[in-house]
Amino acid sequence: MAQSTATLSAVSFEYASVKQPSHCPLGIYVKPSSSNLLVWDGVFFVHKGYYSGAVLKFRLSFPSNYPERAPQIHFITDVFHPLVSQRDGSFTLTPRIPTWRPKQHHVFDVLFWLKSAFKKHALDQLKEKDCLNKEAFRYRESISSFAQLASQSALLSQSDHALYDQDYPSMTGKRHHAFQFRETKPDTLKALREQLGLQEWAVQTATEDPPSTS
Repeated sequence: MAQSTATLSAVSFEYASVKQPSHCPLGIYVKPSSSNLLVWDGVFFVHKGYYSGAVLKFRLSFPSNYPERAPQIHFITDVFHPLVSQRDGSFTLTPRIPTWRPKQHHVFDVLFWLKSAFKKHALDQLKEKDCLNKEAFRYRESISSFAQLASQSALLSQSDHALYDQDYPSMTGKRHHAFQFRETKPDTLKALREQLGLQEWAVQTATEDPPSTS
C-alpha cells in the first residue's frame, strides 16, 4: 500500500521527537531504515533486573495509515518474555496501551513501555490474557525458575552468534538489521580506551588477610 504524505510526515515528526533526550529511554537506540521510513531498527541494552546484560535487537514498523493505528514491535533477538511471542517475536502493547489514540499516544510511549516491560514491577502486574507467551507468564509459580530462564536469555543475546551474525535470526525477514555489531580486536580496543581516556576494568583477588578493625 502506498505511503501517504500525512503518514510520512507523522513518522518524520516522531523520529525528530525521539531524538530529544527525554523522549527516548536510556539504553534504547532506534534508526530508520535507509530504504523505508516506516521501518525502524532498534537495540535495547538492559541494565537492571532479570534480563540485566541483555542486548536485544528489535524492529519497529509503522502501518500505512499511521498515526491512526499503532506501530508494531518485533524482536529479532530471541527472548523469553511473557509479552513476546515465541513464534514471531512480536511484542504486545496491550498492558500499557490497550487502545491506541492517535492524538494521545506517540512512539516514545511505545519505547518507554518496551523498557518498563522488562522490569519486575511491570512483570508482576501482567495478566495472562494479555501475554503472548503463556509459559513465560507462569513464572509466578517459580520466580527462581523464571529468573534463571531470563538470565539465560540475556546471556544468549550476548553470544557471538546473536551479536555478530547478520542473518540471525530470520523470523522478521531477510533484510539486515541497521545495528550491526563487530568484534573489536584487543589492540584496537586498547587504542580506543586510550583515545577516550577510559580505564580497563580489572578484577583483583584478595591474597592477603583483611586489615584488622580492632
